[in-house]
Amino acid sequence: MTEPSSPSPSPPPPDAELLRLAGKLREVGQALDRRFLDKGELVRLMLISLLAGEHMLIVGPPGTAKSALVRYLARLLDARTFEYLLTRFTEPSELYGPVDIKAFREGQYLRRSEAMLPQAEIVFLDEIFQSNSAILNSLLTILNERRFFTGREAVKVPLCSLFGATNQVPNDEVLQAIFDRFLIRAFSQNLDSYHFRGLVDHGIRAEIALAAAADESLRPLVSLAELRAVHRAMDRLLVFPDEFLATYKGLVFQIRSEGVALSDRRVVKLLKLFAASALLDGRRAANPGDFFILRHVWNTTDQAQLLDDIVKPVLERYGREHPEERRRGSVPVDLDAMLAELGTIRSLLLGGQALSDVQLFSQLRNLQDIKVALSAVGNESAQKIVGEVDKLLEGIFESSRWNG
Repeated sequence: MTEPSSPSPSPPPPDAELLRLAGKLREVGQALDRRFLDKGELVRLMLISLLAGEHMLIVGPPGTAKSALVRYLARLLDARTFEYLLTRFTEPSELYGPVDIKAFREGQYLRRSEAMLPQAEIVFLDEIFQSNSAILNSLLTILNERRFFTGREAVKVPLCSLFGATNQVPNDEVLQAIFDRFLIRAFSQNLDSYHFRGLVDHGIRAEIALAAAADESLRPLVSLAELRAVHRAMDRLLVFPDEFLATYKGLVFQIRSEGVALSDRRVVKLLKLFAASALLDGRRAANPGDFFILRHVWNTTDQAQLLDDIVKPVLERYGREHPEERRRGSVPVDLDAMLAELGTIRSLLLGGQALSDVQLFSQLRNLQDIKVALSAVGNESAQKIVGEVDKLLEGIFESSRWNG
């Protein structure tokens, strides 16, 4: 008979100051959610990156709010920021500042980095993989070691998080080193069909605000000094129940067995993200709902679906066992908007007007988008709407069979 294992040590609750900061960051998230439609998971990942002091890569086609998300986040933070669009012709001086001519004449190679990347706390680099090798090499030490070399001097930089954006994931081995420095890799896609009306409404409001400069009164909600307090307290936050670590171990080795490279270094760093996710909710410890982060550790885009298949059962099981908690990483679905869209599609398909093959295919694709989104919600209301979608599809196919 084996001795019962001793209970896991209870993690100390975050102090009042950390909980207060978590509340303020939730306000930042709510402001971003109001501004950007259906970007809830991206927003949460950005806030987690800030809390953990890690870097994040956003991947997606042009026009999917990659740049706008980071810019709006920066305006809600009291921090020194730096933003730049990189090309293969970008010179180091454009990021790090011009050479100090006076110092150069005295035999020193220094840069005047005021208001440039080496003095920034939040950095956004658009099309980061378009840059040349000179910039990439200097970025490696900035991202990994928070140091910048100017001449023979290594300068400590105050960087908290660097957000990169790209239209395509690099497949060049030369770029893999910089790609590996981004602990989180997340997609920003065009919105599905059932979000079209919301997209139009949000877009119109944003255009009006831009024309009227209506958001000039936007004020920072969180300071970098407050985020630094979390980074200093990370040792108190990195306490995990045995059951959580056992599940994490199983997921790590399942991910590796499927051919997704996940180094020991990244395995340890991901613990900071789980702790940050828990703090963001005001929780004392991480729970299996925080494993949604593992959906974003892919190395190639085709691994994203594989990771989702691995993590999804864990998230769904935790959701069933804890229905009172919103599953971490799940994006809220507007059921009313889906019902309205479903009504519009029903009218188009069953209204008697002739539709071209392209129009018919488009509406059938819209129905499939709605069904997939509702299936992910899983509650009773969503399942009822799924039933309505199935009935409509059956009616369309039955009509096509008789007409044919």
